[in-house]
Amino acid sequence: MKLSHFNFNLPTELLAEYPAENRDESRLMVVHRKTGQIEHKLFKDIIDYFDDGDVMILNNTKVFPARMYGNKEKTGARIEVFLLRELNAEQRLWDVLVDPARKIRIGNKLYFGDDDSLVAEVIDNTTSRGRTLRFLYDGSYEDFRIKLLELGETPIPKYINREVTDEDAERYQTIYAKEEGAVAAPTAGLHFSKHLLKRLEIKGIDFAEVTLHVGLGTFNPVEVEDLSKHKMDSEELKITQEACDIVNDAKAKKKKICCIGTTSMRAIESSVSSQRTLNPFDGWTNKFIFPPYDFSIADAMVTNFHTPKSTLLMMVSAFCGHDLMKKAYEEAIKEKYKFYSYGDAMLIL
Repeated sequence: MKLSHFNFNLPTELLAEYPAENRDESRLMVVHRKTGQIEHKLFKDIIDYFDDGDVMILNNTKVFPARMYGNKEKTGARIEVFLLRELNAEQRLWDVLVDPARKIRIGNKLYFGDDDSLVAEVIDNTTSRGRTLRFLYDGSYEDFRIKLLELGETPIPKYINREVTDEDAERYQTIYAKEEGAVAAPTAGLHFSKHLLKRLEIKGIDFAEVTLHVGLGTFNPVEVEDLSKHKMDSEELKITQEACDIVNDAKAKKKKICCIGTTSMRAIESSVSSQRTLNPFDGWTNKFIFPPYDFSIADAMVTNFHTPKSTLLMMVSAFCGHDLMKKAYEEAIKEKYKFYSYGDAMLIL
């Protein structure tokens, strides 16, 4: 498969700028792999497709307010700083992206907050837009982290061409988010409300939680025609023994196992045993799934509608079958489903 197989025309008006009014009332397209049948539902109807003992795998990562704005010393130019990951807690070193990057050189200082209460020094270049910053802050590490939360804003995707609102802080986060560390939301999970989770629980569906801290690499455009040459950025992943037990028990009993989102799928496919069961994991993964690919554990998947040429679309194609994926996306555009982070969902069975 080549990159050009994943290109299609996506009308810009289908990119969702705001979430649905109620989480579980976004639209849901249900795609049946065996028959090719496509159904149009609401997300809360997902409960009709699962039974007692089935398992949903959730990514419990929590988005932190990773986007900050500072001013460059001397010139006062406004610079956007996007926190990617902490490199060293003691030295307060962070891997970041800066914009506009051409103005930011090693040795420059950036000032944050109305009172310049936080200062950062650029100590290295990593990529064209990437820099390593050392934050200079007098207080304790806990106070420093509080200061970052105070100065940062919810990192909604760039295509959403509007100011961040208070609503984004709540809605660009799953209701089961626990482990802080993501710079982008695992968006398939945004459709679950507390009420829907409770109803699924009462029906006997089990939940296994994994933690994959979503980085921006997930959304990096693929720039090589030969997909085998694309390198994914590494993301931190943790799978506990408890999650493995829930999943492997359901698999042994031939129950349905459904990954909520491409990040959950990438997480479990990064740690499969030779018996095709799930193993505990604590480390980093740069797993890239594209067709043809033999999935080991999940037999169902919930995912949002993705943009052309994205690694996310490639995984959906591998799971769904390329022709059926294309048919489903044509239908989604015709029926005006909303795409991307705040968009509608697809259940692939």
